Amino acid sequence: MKIEFKRLGEINKEEVIALLNLPLVRRHMPLSKDNFGDEDYKAFITAKENIWTEHGYGPWAFVANKHFIGWGGLQYENGDADLAIVLYPDYWGTGRIIYKKIIEIAFSEIGLASITALLPPSRTRIKGMMKLGFIPDGELIIEGEKFLRFRLFNPSNNNKFG
Repeated sequence: MKIEFKRLGEINKEEVIALLNLPLVRRHMPLSKDNFGDEDYKAFITAKENIWTEHGYGPWAFVANKHFIGWGGLQYENGDADLAIVLYPDYWGTGRIIYKKIIEIAFSEIGLASITALLPPSRTRIKGMMKLGFIPDGELIIEGEKFLRFRLFNPSNNNKFG
């Protein structure tokens, strides 16, 4: 399956809103408190585009066979580039393909020294993170919610950013 990375603003608003209102998706997104609507969408797109403007990287929309399947990428969080992947449940199996492409961009193209991944404590299955090379790296509180932080270091010594 070929997966394209596009800017989030290129995706139909209703598709993004539908994804971010799915109970299966929201259950691991503790910062999602209420129904995600039009105003939330506008703020979401603005915030994600601002990451690109301020840091030179950011999240994308993932498209497979011309269908929006989710969003994610690198987001600036507390001095780190944090990895996020949010997919429609029917596409959860494509996460590894997307992950590999994001890692290639993070380490080879951008030259980051490391990336993080933040998981809510409700995500109890973390063996997959360890298999990918992530190591536990403490906890972080965001908007009153606790997250477990994992870090993956760039295997290359040619880092541009710390």
